[in-house]
Amino acid sequence: MPAADAQPPSGHVAPPPPQHVMGPMTPAQMIDVMGMDDRAWWGRAVVDRLEYTDGSTLGWSLRTDYGGDVDRVQLRSEGERADGRITHGDVELSWSRAVAPYWNSAIGVRHDIGEGADRSWVAFGVQGLAPYWIEVAATAYVGAHGRTALRFEAEYEALLTQRWVLQPRIELDAYGKDDPAARTGSGLADAALGLRLRYEVTRGFAPYVGVEWARRFGRSADYARADGDDADEVRWVAGLRLVF
Repeated sequence: MPAADAQPPSGHVAPPPPQHVMGPMTPAQMIDVMGMDDRAWWGRAVVDRLEYTDGSTLGWSLRTDYGGDVDRVQLRSEGERADGRITHGDVELSWSRAVAPYWNSAIGVRHDIGEGADRSWVAFGVQGLAPYWIEVAATAYVGAHGRTALRFEAEYEALLTQRWVLQPRIELDAYGKDDPAARTGSGLADAALGLRLRYEVTRGFAPYVGVEWARRFGRSADYARADGDDADEVRWVAGLRLVF
C-alpha cells in the first residue's frame, strides 16, 4: 500500500543531476553561473505624455534611464510647442542613486528652453513610491543671481482592468523671486491637475484621452495676462504613452 503521506504525481520531471561536482565559488562566480547580476546596467526610454491639447498645442514629457539598480543616469524633458515654436520647456540631466527601498535621490542640472529668458539650474531631488503606490517627485533648483525654484509632481495609476488605466496627476512649480524676463513670479507660480484614461494595446504602446486644469498664480498670472494668455484654463488632451 502507498505511504499515507505520498503525493499524487504532478507531472514535473526533475532536471538531470550535474555532470560535475561544483566546488567553492566566489560571489562573482556565483553571479556569472546563475545569471542574477543585479549590478548589470540596463537602459529604458519612456514617453509619459506625447499629446495634443485642444488640437493645437503639442505637449511632451519623457525620460530615459541608463545604469544599474543603485546608480543610473537620467535624462528628462517636458514642455509645449504651439504655432511652430516651443512656448516653454526644460531639459534635465541627473545622476540618480537608490537611498531606500522604492526611493532615489538625484543631483544634476536643468536648462529652460522656449520663450523668455533661458535659465540654467543645479537640481537636487528625491523620487519614489509613497504609501498607496503614489509616484512622487520633488526637486529643488538653484540658479544664478540667487534664483531658486521648486517642482513637485505626484501621480497614481488606477488599474480599472488589465488594459484600462486611469491616471490622476498633479504638478506644482514655485520660485523664490520674481523673474520678469522668464515671466515667472515669486511663490507658487503655476499648478496643473490632470486626469487621463489610457488603453494599453501593449505595455509599450498606449493611446489616451483626458482633461487638464492649469492655473497660474500671483505675478506669474499677471505676466500671462499681459502677454495675452489665459491664467486659468481647462483643456482636453489626446495622446500616446510609449515605452522602449
